[in-house]
Amino acid sequence: MKGERALTPQVFRGIGVSPGIAIGRALVIETRRPRAERESLDPARVPIEVARLRRALEEARSQILEVQGRIAQEVGVQYGRIFDAHLLILEDRILAEETIAYIQTQQVNAEYAVQEVLEPVRQAFSRVEDGYLRERRTDVDDVGDRILRNLLGQRPTIQVERPGETILFAHERTPSDTAQLQRDAVLGIATETGGRTSHSAIMARSLEIPAVVGVEHICAQVRNQDTVILDGIEGLVILSPDREILGHYHARKQHLEYVGRALHKLGSLPAETQDGYRVRVTANVEFPAELPQAKAHGAEGIGLYRSEFLYLNRPDLPAEEEHFSVYRAVAAEMGPRPVIIRTLDFGGDKLVSAIHLGPQENPSLGLRAIRLCLHQPELFLAQLRGLLRASAFGTLRIMYPMISGVAEVRAANAIEIPSAAVIADLLAREVDFFSVGTNDLIQYALAIDRINEQVAYLYEPLHPAVLRMLRAVVTAAHNEGIWVSMCGEMAGDPLYSLLLVGLGFDELSMTSASIPLVKRMVRSITYSQASDLSQRMFGCATAQEVEQLLRHEMRTRFPEYISGTPQVSAEPHAGGA
Repeated sequence: MKGERALTPQVFRGIGVSPGIAIGRALVIETRRPRAERESLDPARVPIEVARLRRALEEARSQILEVQGRIAQEVGVQYGRIFDAHLLILEDRILAEETIAYIQTQQVNAEYAVQEVLEPVRQAFSRVEDGYLRERRTDVDDVGDRILRNLLGQRPTIQVERPGETILFAHERTPSDTAQLQRDAVLGIATETGGRTSHSAIMARSLEIPAVVGVEHICAQVRNQDTVILDGIEGLVILSPDREILGHYHARKQHLEYVGRALHKLGSLPAETQDGYRVRVTANVEFPAELPQAKAHGAEGIGLYRSEFLYLNRPDLPAEEEHFSVYRAVAAEMGPRPVIIRTLDFGGDKLVSAIHLGPQENPSLGLRAIRLCLHQPELFLAQLRGLLRASAFGTLRIMYPMISGVAEVRAANAIEIPSAAVIADLLAREVDFFSVGTNDLIQYALAIDRINEQVAYLYEPLHPAVLRMLRAVVTAAHNEGIWVSMCGEMAGDPLYSLLLVGLGFDELSMTSASIPLVKRMVRSITYSQASDLSQRMFGCATAQEVEQLLRHEMRTRFPEYISGTPQVSAEPHAGGA
């Protein structure tokens, strides 16, 4: 029949950001961002446009507070705090003042002024190397779109015709879009863009909706009412699955739900191998409100507390008292569990309007992080004083990012970039502990730009060079009697758990939701088994060989968590891989 297509199973690869299996019918959402045309105004209309802007801002504030309150009530206060970032953006004095000034000087409509004022901010976030901060661009988009829709009189709507059977497909989802969803109406979410640390991904996890992001061009391939499978663990979307594949995933979904209930019982147990090797499992957090969730999942401390949001979307720098107040709350909440605070970890770009630096050709490798702090000691000292005062209320440790050598380590005490990894034996004599942030380590060691889609495929955590650097760091630390932690994305990926234990890491820090599964894997093996596995990895010549060996080992030991994909007649699509 004309218009029909062959129902051949097709597999698309992306990034699994919210675990679980969803089997249902597709609904493709065409999410067009609101756009405004420039409209020149008669001078008499300028005050009217300014008044319209103020009403739209106030309406947006009420809407965000309503969403925040509902999310806090339905799934937890810590998830409602995601929208604190939206309120900070909205209530930024610069946003209102610059937009009003744009209306007045350019004599244009409020919609166009909002669009133009926010665009440089969006671009600045897009250029940030740190993946976590780069994902904050969607928060700017979310707030900007909300203001524009209020001015244009639009309301975003999603009509789910088959509640309880629907899997959503879209180019992009904002946190507000995701928060609108009802858990009993939508089974899963797949998007063409996004990353592990986006607030949309966090919202999907909080709502317990399986999600896969970064599935390139999927919306052009799927049609409404197609039968689809979404695997939020492996990061797969399967279109038109046959009976054999459906049977496999129905059975796997049922088993995952069973083992998921069993995992929650591990929260209070230590991550200790069967022959007594102890690994401390800690959490990565951003806001104090996330701490109860970290403890509930069994975190033995905080391995990475990001302090960047103290600096964002404000015309001034946080004072010592503000630092003290925030860190005291963290220390008191977690006491006696240890907390590692990472100091300011980005440079003088447009994200922090109070830091004024000239243009840099390559800001990622320029004056940023600890280099910026040492260059502007008044910025650094306010944070250090706040940290030292707060340490009286708990166990605080300080991590300084982007240290390149002994000279800087004597000024700031830390390790995180490849040159530091190479001289880890020298640095170990100067510090109390090592904390390895694998995201930057991998990027700079392999000379690839994670933002550049043309070379992103070269970002390989299992590259032999990366594994050798990690082994060297651990060896150097232990030779000097200090402990070593990992707080990058590798730490929370269950695929790497045995490898990292075998390398000898003393602490693994990750998102709270990953803690029970990592504990389960650590408690299921002996250290000698993990060590033997890691040694076998060093006999591999490529990252692909390492991954093949590791996946085989993990599937053999943990088939309920690390599963293969059933064979299909079509070749897997490269989207997101």
